[in-house]
Amino acid sequence: MEDKLKILLCEDDENLGTLTREYLEDKGFKAELFADGEAGYKAFLKGKYDICLLDVMMPKKDGYQLAQEIRAVNSDVPIIFLTAKTLKEDILEGFKIGADDYITKPFSMEELVMRIEAILRRVKGKKGKEVTVYKIGKFTFDTQRQVLFTEDRSENLTTKESELLSLLCAHLNEILERNFALKTIWIDDNYFNARSMDVYITKLRKKLKEDPSIEIINIHGKGYKLIAPELETEDN
Repeated sequence: MEDKLKILLCEDDENLGTLTREYLEDKGFKAELFADGEAGYKAFLKGKYDICLLDVMMPKKDGYQLAQEIRAVNSDVPIIFLTAKTLKEDILEGFKIGADDYITKPFSMEELVMRIEAILRRVKGKKGKEVTVYKIGKFTFDTQRQVLFTEDRSENLTTKESELLSLLCAHLNEILERNFALKTIWIDDNYFNARSMDVYITKLRKKLKEDPSIEIINIHGKGYKLIAPELETEDN
């Protein structure tokens, strides 16, 4: 029997936090609830979590600060923000920090579980993909370890960066359709997620810019294209 997937839940609304934890446990997860960001961070350092659900507005340490500190320790663990804020600037701020998803309050528990399961499926699915290593120009991209490296240095990618680069590599020198990428990685092709993807494309361009033979170009009205001189793959 598999161990239960463990969730770090940080929510300062006691009623909502308790309800969410109980619902998640009813669905077969192991959820640990903390009422502020500081307590959540201490727990994260001690425990091993499969996913983090972080309220944005919390005492002692808000969700953005907590997410940045978690990302400094672990660049891979998926993060979902629980937020009452619907301003696009706030949501984009969350994605820039490296969030995998956000859900606005009030939310349905069913939708929350659906989002969690979709992210965990993607994370697990990465381990089963046939192609695990891509060679793009002077870079080597290890999809399982989520690392992009050259002879001189290596850089850890976030889950979103890794998923997006994997899709671009799988469609090398072809158009990666915008809606396909959004639905594959973000589940929903809404405005906020589309803006988030633009942020991640910009991040990937910066990471790849030291090799001038590699370019990610916009195809107006369609999507993106990763252009590289040659690309080798290594299968499992």
